[in-house]
Amino acid sequence: MVMEIANASSPEVFVLLGFSSRPSLEPILFVLVLGFYVVSLLGNGTIILVSCVDVHLHTPMYFFLANLSFLDIGFTTSIIPQLLVNLWGPQKTISYGGCVVQFYISHWLGATECVLLAVMSYDRYAAICRPLHYTVTMHPRLCLRLAFTSWFGGLTTSMVGSTLTMLLPLCGNNRIDHFFCEMPLIMQLACVDTSLNEVEMYVASFIFVVLPLGLILVSYGHIACAAFNNTCSSHVAVVALFYGSIIFMYLQPAKSNSHERGKFLALFYTVVTPMLNPLIYTLRNKDVKKALRRLVLEKSCGRLVWVLAQG
Repeated sequence: MVMEIANASSPEVFVLLGFSSRPSLEPILFVLVLGFYVVSLLGNGTIILVSCVDVHLHTPMYFFLANLSFLDIGFTTSIIPQLLVNLWGPQKTISYGGCVVQFYISHWLGATECVLLAVMSYDRYAAICRPLHYTVTMHPRLCLRLAFTSWFGGLTTSMVGSTLTMLLPLCGNNRIDHFFCEMPLIMQLACVDTSLNEVEMYVASFIFVVLPLGLILVSYGHIACAAFNNTCSSHVAVVALFYGSIIFMYLQPAKSNSHERGKFLALFYTVVTPMLNPLIYTLRNKDVKKALRRLVLEKSCGRLVWVLAQG
């Protein structure tokens, strides 16, 4: 019955208002977002490649980092192509099905990243603060379990929260004041009481945002006492941007009108943060630099041997 009501009142398309109130800004944003997206794909793709190919990087840290890079590629790809289309021309619409797919995937991967960042901070805590027990603590089976928990936990909260939100009757309302389909904004369109949905959103936000952030802060607090370097400080900055913008979006009232600032904050965790992660772990990481050099040298030597053999 609820599904029938939702379907009957669901629009065929949604209008993503995005930055349409600032038309002069759209061409600039298009170039910036496209540039960030390309760098993000190349950077995260490189991290995945070297982490899989180089045996020296078959460690828990790079296993989780490859997961994070794969996740970032999926997360940005679920949002940015549609954003680029909307920034390029006057058409600002997305189909109902496209909105649903974007909503579920971005929610799933966003929640997964929150948990995965906490897992990565625990891995660094174990490596730096308990180095003698690290190999015993972070054994391969535990790493697989932690990664599975991150992905499955994100999927679970997405299935519950997204489904409850998409079942809300919208009564024909289809104008979303954002550049992608996101839970608080769709809840604003509902023509019924959304108290239950808001409670679910706040509980999920506490479990998947506040608790992981607390674990990250505790882990890095201990790490700071042991050895605080540039990579750690950069990672903390990225975590602050990622969690800060998510907290702003998900821990304010659903009917709040302060989403204009939220659009620009959302650009950080959908566009900028996924690009910064591979830069931090490649430009500031000696192991990754060495792995890249070995990969390039192997390719070059292999090509030289092939040329000599042909000659």
